[in-house]
Formats: sequence, structure tokens, C-alpha cells
Amino acid sequence: MPSALILIADGTEEMEFTITYDTLVRAGVSCTSAFVSSEERLADNGTFEKNPPFAKGSRGINILPDTYFSPQAATPDKYDLLVVPGGAKGAQTISENSPVQHLIREYIEAGKFVGMICAGSLAALTSKLPKQAITSHPSVRDQLKDAFDYSEEPVVISGKFITRSSPLFMSPGTAFPFALTLVELLCGKEKRAEVAGPMVLPCGTSS
Repeated sequence: MPSALILIADGTEEMEFTITYDTLVRAGVSCTSAFVSSEERLADNGTFEKNPPFAKGSRGINILPDTYFSPQAATPDKYDLLVVPGGAKGAQTISENSPVQHLIREYIEAGKFVGMICAGSLAALTSKLPKQAITSHPSVRDQLKDAFDYSEEPVVISGKFITRSSPLFMSPGTAFPFALTLVELLCGKEKRAEVAGPMVLPCGTSS
């Protein structure tokens, strides 16, 4: 069974996190969400290794992660996919976390999939990934365009590295085609069609 580790932090965009998690589960992917804490949150509460706190999303919705982010428990031999969702504050916390940066490089070097959506693509820059095709939310485009081959395509696949969103596709609803693309890469085109069918998505939403 394929497996995925989906990162979450305070300020993560709720739809990008939950749609990706839910869609992967529907495809039979074993998913684990891991809370990446900001320094401010750690200072207030100490360590959460055994009992992660609720992550407060970008719209103020509380989401309970499965576990606290631990680099030792998140290595690429344990998962087939690493996902970085967007949401300005959450993407900043995740992308500035040094162990996350190291982990992203490890996944790429190990030939495992790494998916970033919207502002989550900022983690490619902070992780110092090599220059390659990328897309993102418009808010971080200027930070990425010189270090990468920036694309306006809605989904960009560069080897095992997948990014989603561009100026023409700014809605968090773009998480649906992003998640379905991940399903296809992990489980095949037939599984993507099987998962997408019962969702009855509006025309064009799943592509």
C-alpha cells in the first residue's frame, strides 16, 4: 500500500490539506499528518511529541494532526510521498523548518515523490532544490522565478517533484486536481478515474 506524509502547521490552508488527505485516502493510500510547530508555539507549549496540538488553519478551523513532526519518523524509507500544503503562514513555518528542508532533499534524492501546492512551493526554495520547473501561488512567484524555471501551467511535474497552482488557478479548490495527480502517480490512471468519478466534480475541476 502506498503511503504519504502530509505536513501541517498553524496557518495551513484547510482545503489544501483536507482535500489532499481525503483524496489520497479514497485511493487506498495510507496517510499520516504531522504537525510542524513554529518557534513561537514551541515557546508557549514546549514539546508535543506525544500529543500534538490542534493546528489552527488559515480560516481559524482547528485540525488535529495524527502526530508531531519528527525527522527520524518521517524518513523516505517509511513513506512514498511527502506533501507540503499552502496557506501563507503555514507555508512559511514549514518552509523555514530546517529538518523539513533536509527531509525534502532526502525524498528527492531517494526517488520519492514530493508534492507542494500553492504557497507550499516556497519550501523548494528554502530546501535549495536544483533549478527545475515549478509553479506556485502568485504570492510567492517572485521569490521562485529566478531560482527555478517558473511555469504558468496549472500542474507541473518535474521528475518526482509535483507543484500546483498559477495566477490563473488561485482557488484552494485546485487541491482536487493536485490530489488526483498524486493519486495517479502513486496508484495509476485507473485508480485516479475510480476516485474522481464518485466525487462528481464540476467540469474541468479534476484536470
